[in-house]
Amino acid sequence: MWSLSLISMLLCADGAENKSSEDNEDFQELQSFLFVIFLIMYFVNVTGNGTILMIVISDPRLHSPMYFFLGNLSCLDICYSTVTLPKMLENFVSTHKAISFMGCICQLHFFHFFGSTEAMLLAVMAFDRFVAICKPLHYTVIMNHQRCIQMASTVWMLGFFHALLHAIMTSHLNFCGPNHINHFYCDIKPLLELACGNTELSQWLLNTITGTLALGPFFLTLLSYFYIITYLHFKDHSCSMLHKALSTCASHFMVVILFYVPAVFTYTRPSSGSSMDQDRIVAIMYTVVTPVLNPLIYTLRNKEVKRALIRLVGKKL
Repeated sequence: MWSLSLISMLLCADGAENKSSEDNEDFQELQSFLFVIFLIMYFVNVTGNGTILMIVISDPRLHSPMYFFLGNLSCLDICYSTVTLPKMLENFVSTHKAISFMGCICQLHFFHFFGSTEAMLLAVMAFDRFVAICKPLHYTVIMNHQRCIQMASTVWMLGFFHALLHAIMTSHLNFCGPNHINHFYCDIKPLLELACGNTELSQWLLNTITGTLALGPFFLTLLSYFYIITYLHFKDHSCSMLHKALSTCASHFMVVILFYVPAVFTYTRPSSGSSMDQDRIVAIMYTVVTPVLNPLIYTLRNKEVKRALIRLVGKKL
């Protein structure tokens, strides 16, 4: 069993060895503070997304394609954060910040599994809005229950096999040490920095396949919104209709920007020492902050979800 040392975000394990006792106390206080902050964010994430998932399943009024995909998104957000946050929280309170080699590869696999699945799901959600607005008479035929299940199943399977490919390739690399990951979770780029063999194929797969999975759905999402705006502009010539449609899509578009922009920034740039430091900061955005904000965005801007939440609370009381 090979062990990889992990560092938590904003903490430098190498510098901790040379700190004075007073600095060490400050260091411990900072770790405790960050532990509380990230624990609260994880709790809000699980509670918020779990509530949306429960509402979508239990309320018959929300049994539509839009909310079916929203339920999938909430499930992904819970799983996505659970891959990295519990281990990060453990590292904040532990002096032994380590993970086994197999645990590291598993974390890498599930991180890219849920992350790439969410990227593709957001594009599917944008397509759903395109059909609902631009082809309202054919919406129930195109986005029938069977097709929604097929689309969701496809993105989940593609995400799984994409992650499996990276996990297998990374597990077969040669690592000569030091086994110190310059990140708060196991990801492909920091692991490639530690590999001492030929990493050209793994780097190509990262740039080509993962870059495509990040950029492809993003551009498809933008294309869907472009067609929506164009359709409404030339068909209705009504600013009120355009505003109403964009207001309906605003929640999804905000989630798209919060997720895609940091992910594209991370996986479409070449690796370097300075970029790895930036990647750690950016990773906090799409692994911790975005899953917390998603339920807030959808509940605050979506009247149907708010009504369903009120009905659910009313039943409990």
